Amino acid sequence: MPTDNSVYSYSATLMGSPILLKLFSHNAPLASRVFGLIKHYEDLFTVNRAQSQVMEINHAAGQQPVAVSAAVYQLIKCAKAASVLPGSAFNLAIGPLVKRWRIGFKGDSVPPADEISALLDITRADEVILDDAAQRVFLARQGMEIDLGAIAKGYIADRVRDLLRQEGVSEGLINLGGNVQTLGTPLGHWRIGLKKPFSDADALVGAMDVTHKSVVTSGTYERYFEQDGQRYHHILDPRTGYPLNNELDSVTLISTDSLDGDIWTTLLFGAGVEQGCEMLKGRADIEAIFVTKAREVVLSSQRQYRFTLLDDSYRIIDCTA
Repeated sequence: MPTDNSVYSYSATLMGSPILLKLFSHNAPLASRVFGLIKHYEDLFTVNRAQSQVMEINHAAGQQPVAVSAAVYQLIKCAKAASVLPGSAFNLAIGPLVKRWRIGFKGDSVPPADEISALLDITRADEVILDDAAQRVFLARQGMEIDLGAIAKGYIADRVRDLLRQEGVSEGLINLGGNVQTLGTPLGHWRIGLKKPFSDADALVGAMDVTHKSVVTSGTYERYFEQDGQRYHHILDPRTGYPLNNELDSVTLISTDSLDGDIWTTLLFGAGVEQGCEMLKGRADIEAIFVTKAREVVLSSQRQYRFTLLDDSYRIIDCTA
């Protein structure tokens, strides 16, 4: 991060996460507008309260379609497109499984296998029916639930970036608790830390230098519980109903839009390192860093970032290796 003394930091707690805004001039009214914008979108997208536009859709599952705002409709449409990709680990209809596992909330436990099987039956993304003309969303069966938790922060980070640009801000940073969006190139770049899995909060595997980019990290260490000696993390595989189980501890995505970061961290997490590197070959606009359980840091081409290793217990591997 820049070390210039003229950096002004503003913070709040929203969406269940600490939110940090950095500006290069003191502007408390703008910071208040930023936090107000985040709160506005949280109120639209949340499934952690009884009332929101997304919860209106969920409450009407199997009964009738619900008309929603343009922002909610477009985000759901984007989430569905990612969900119906062949073999996708992204699923906007995963709500019933998230609700049952309760990972990161009081009462988390491993559901019985037959219960998971039954819940999988009502998590089909193709049964989220969209009406573009009327901006209406219909969940085809009772019990279905949309959950935008895997994509909402990215969308909101991009809207904050857009607001800051509209207000003439040329340099700044917003951190939505795992989703970092940057503006400008203070001191040549922004330096973003890459957390060391299952370690102290300030322990880093390395750091990325980026300019005008979003950095999104998804890791198994963020929310988890242990039962009978086994660890269960919050990144659920919609294909099995259980937490994703492969060689990865975390995936970091570097892109222009944080929304892409949200989608692709999930897609790449589900794909694993080898297939993930193949997928990246077709997307010159995004980059990734995979951190494995074997303490490997697998880097893509580094066209849009520079990585510095800070923990010598890890080793760097190129994505093409």
